[in-house]
Amino acid sequence: MSQHNYQQIRADIRSLVDAVIRPNAEKTDQGEFPKENLNALAKAGWNGILIPKELGGLGLDHVAFSIVAEEIGRGCASTGLVYVMHIGAAQTINLFGNDDQKERWLKPARDGLVGTYSTSEKASGGHWWFNFSEAARDGDSHYLLNAEKSFTTSAGKADYYIFQTRSPGAKSATDISFFIVDSKLDGISHGVWEALGVRGNHSGPISYKNVKVESRDRLGEEGQGKDIVYHGVSPVYLIGLGSVWHGVARAALELAATHLTNNIHKDFNRKLSDYQVLRQQLGESKVLIESLGPWQRELARQLDELQASGQQQGQILIPLTEFKVHAAEVANISARNTLDVSGGYGYKKGPIERIFRDARAGIGMGPSNNIAREWIGKVLVGLPLELFEAGGE
Repeated sequence: MSQHNYQQIRADIRSLVDAVIRPNAEKTDQGEFPKENLNALAKAGWNGILIPKELGGLGLDHVAFSIVAEEIGRGCASTGLVYVMHIGAAQTINLFGNDDQKERWLKPARDGLVGTYSTSEKASGGHWWFNFSEAARDGDSHYLLNAEKSFTTSAGKADYYIFQTRSPGAKSATDISFFIVDSKLDGISHGVWEALGVRGNHSGPISYKNVKVESRDRLGEEGQGKDIVYHGVSPVYLIGLGSVWHGVARAALELAATHLTNNIHKDFNRKLSDYQVLRQQLGESKVLIESLGPWQRELARQLDELQASGQQQGQILIPLTEFKVHAAEVANISARNTLDVSGGYGYKKGPIERIFRDARAGIGMGPSNNIAREWIGKVLVGLPLELFEAGGE
């Protein structure tokens, strides 16, 4: 049984979100990268939530991480996504990195060093795990990386990228390797991020042209990438992503309840909350949202148990995927209901309109809900996922 005080963790992160992150949400929505938010999170230690204490982190568990991601998402979806990608990148190093890598890349998190994933390629669309790029050896001490990555959260803003590509001389798509790439290396350029929602997460394209990476920054062994995808990248990413959309869903409901109780139709002298049809839409959102919390905590608890026992966390990949799908759908229903009950006021530029746009991003974020449901359906009928086979989902 964990000894962590989850109520206190929630209270602490909510206080920071209310003081720093939520007030910055409007300028973040204008496309400003939430560096101020990340610095505040780092100062309080949250950027190292899963990093062991001996490396300067908080040494907390996935339950705590899911709570923090949820509360950040409740204040600002863009910051929540940037945060989740950073925690995922750091945790991948924590699970698969060597002592030297942990010293160099994890310890500085307490000073604000930010990491992210750089995996998906335009040629394979939403199949972010499938790469066409291939690393090349440059002598015994370096690799050369060439790739066009399509969506990289914190592109041009992160301090390092967890970069996925085929191994040198790979004979199949499953022969992939990971590298920790310093964002200041020559040959890295990034595009512009212009989007409907989550405008501050800078999830734009990145070009890597003959980027020279030292062999000591290969993460794990050559060809170990498939294991890293299943058991390092995916679990923490999915629980974090679902938790952020859980927070978005709650924020939307809170906006709706506030609007209905604070606005009056003076011609009838009735609050909006006096209308049964509007209250029922709030009720629909509330019932769905309440399904997320227990599921989130249970999955996070399972991740903690698997890690503690040395088992592979990827064995609950499908339940984690199901949670991501459901959380994204609930966030969209909650945001839609909030827009509906607020009428023209909600449609105007502002918090309700913003959260409606932000919520939509959850449907398409990899694995998109369409791809994810195909995974779930295949498992149900006993078919292999075939993620690394041409044409497979």
